[in-house]
Amino acid sequence: MSNYHIKHLEEYYQVYRKSVREPENFWEEVAEEHFMWQKKWDHVLSWDFIKPEVKWFEGAQLNITENCIDRHLATRGNKTAILFEPNDPKEDAEHITYTQLHQRVNKFANVLKDQGIKKGDRVCVYLPMIPELAIAVLACARIGAIHSVVFAGFSATALSTRINDSDCKMVITSDGSYRGAKTIDLKGIVDEALNECTCVETVLVAKRIHSDIDMKSGRDKWLQPLLDAASTDCKAALMNAEDPLFILYTSGSTGLPKGMVHTTAGYMVYTAYSFKNAFQYKEDDVYWCTADIGWITGHSYIVYGPLANGATTIMFEGVPSYPDFGRFWEIIEKHKVNQFYTAPTAIRALAKQGLELVEKYDLSTLKVLGSVGEPINEEAWHWYNDNVGKKKSPIVDTWWQTETGGIMITPIPFVTPTKPTYATLPFIGIQPALMDEDGNELKGNQIDGRLCIKFPWPSMARTIWGNHQRYKDTYFSAYKNMYFTGDGALRDDVGYYRITGRVDDVIIVSGHNLGTAPIEDAINEHPAVAESAIVGFPHDVKGNALYGYVILKDVGETRDQDNLRKEINQIITEHIGPIAKLDKIQFTKGLPKTRSGKIMRRILRKIAHKDTSNLGDTSTLLNPEVVQDIMDNAL
Repeated sequence: MSNYHIKHLEEYYQVYRKSVREPENFWEEVAEEHFMWQKKWDHVLSWDFIKPEVKWFEGAQLNITENCIDRHLATRGNKTAILFEPNDPKEDAEHITYTQLHQRVNKFANVLKDQGIKKGDRVCVYLPMIPELAIAVLACARIGAIHSVVFAGFSATALSTRINDSDCKMVITSDGSYRGAKTIDLKGIVDEALNECTCVETVLVAKRIHSDIDMKSGRDKWLQPLLDAASTDCKAALMNAEDPLFILYTSGSTGLPKGMVHTTAGYMVYTAYSFKNAFQYKEDDVYWCTADIGWITGHSYIVYGPLANGATTIMFEGVPSYPDFGRFWEIIEKHKVNQFYTAPTAIRALAKQGLELVEKYDLSTLKVLGSVGEPINEEAWHWYNDNVGKKKSPIVDTWWQTETGGIMITPIPFVTPTKPTYATLPFIGIQPALMDEDGNELKGNQIDGRLCIKFPWPSMARTIWGNHQRYKDTYFSAYKNMYFTGDGALRDDVGYYRITGRVDDVIIVSGHNLGTAPIEDAINEHPAVAESAIVGFPHDVKGNALYGYVILKDVGETRDQDNLRKEINQIITEHIGPIAKLDKIQFTKGLPKTRSGKIMRRILRKIAHKDTSNLGDTSTLLNPEVVQDIMDNAL
């Protein structure tokens, strides 16, 4: 069946029309022909966006690791599954074949079982980008434990919040991690986090930086001796299609992070199918996504999507600037990379460096370039296209979310004509709608509105862990019978989509979704701070940076303001992580508020953007005079 691998535009339209007219038949064919099932499904799809409840392939039984590993052993056993490129270029890369991956995942799965982990238990994985991270995730899936990966740049507070929310029984971590020239004490962060957690029984510790660390007797265990003693045989647990596979936390605009729950069968089918087409992956290609597995991009397009297709996927431990800004290009030349998937933030940072850093490397193996995490700006798009792709490797500007599980709007390389800053057309099976604020669908082209999806797709998150009401309120209450993405978009004259950014109080900084409320809560814990408000402003590398307006309790505070700024950023680092630090902090006497006490962020945003020509009507504010004061002292 040609539906699995689309090769030209006419075929895209044919397959897309079929996927929209007969979604059940379409996804049933894909599922039947390309995956291994222990038991077939009773129904392809049942759904109700009012409850909201979605079930794909109900009644089917499978294990995702059999689809990602076991079924490749006969034909691809000696093929590299994971290619690990360490932080230090002097350290050798490691090629892990499908056969070796099978053995290592089984050993790890047996260690989990020996430590009392059972099907349905939650396991928190807080590891750097080393092979153990991918292997731990697959080992959980092998035995039906639910993995919750937490990005190893998060603080102890952020980590403990996530462990407690899903009641994790175990944490898997390492003694530390390398990040460029720095080392980070991951085990110390875990120890601090666990002071606030009573649910964790065991901590497994991998050795990476060989530092001296405290091991708590009875709780902490070195991972390697346990792996050495474990068997390489581990039968894959039989999972129901709708059993949870993993929880992954994403920032909310208010309150605690949301634990998005992804289930087994639909997620597998969609990530595999979208990977194959969005990157036009072919059998001997070497594929590299530079994301961290701590994010959804790493789950779907470093681990599950590529491995389900029997691909070779690169895991890179380091950063684009170490030992210099040529590192990405050096790796592409060294491993003859064919598909390269990275974030606009990285592209902008690399574009600021001299072109000689790109030109000294042979990038001729590149066939497809990808962009993910935030909309890519035109300047970065052209730099990437001209200097990395040499105008011959199409850029797939992919739009999707933690909640969607897989790519939703994207060009298909060599199929869809690309257009800078546009994610172009909906992926197969995806039915987007643009809505106005009154809940009406905007038909036709050359319009902009709020981006919704009308019909379920296999990889969508099914709920928020422990809080289905919040799932309903966040995604299904704004528009009846629609999934609301939280993003604005415009549709051009040919039907291409361009994402215009968040419509709520989430700011995308370097591709990370940061909710303003948790950052403000952290700032307000500083003893000198009375109140704060955060907005985003344009930044030529990060896309957006954070601007904080801070009211001090003692308005005449004479302490050194630079020190105060440092202390505020230190608190943010402790509560959330260094990714949420503020680039600008303006101390102010007041914040513009409505009579009901709501902060008018629109005005603060305009001031941060240095766009004060039209602030709109400020007369309805409780304190209009404060606006001029903020403008006079803007940074």
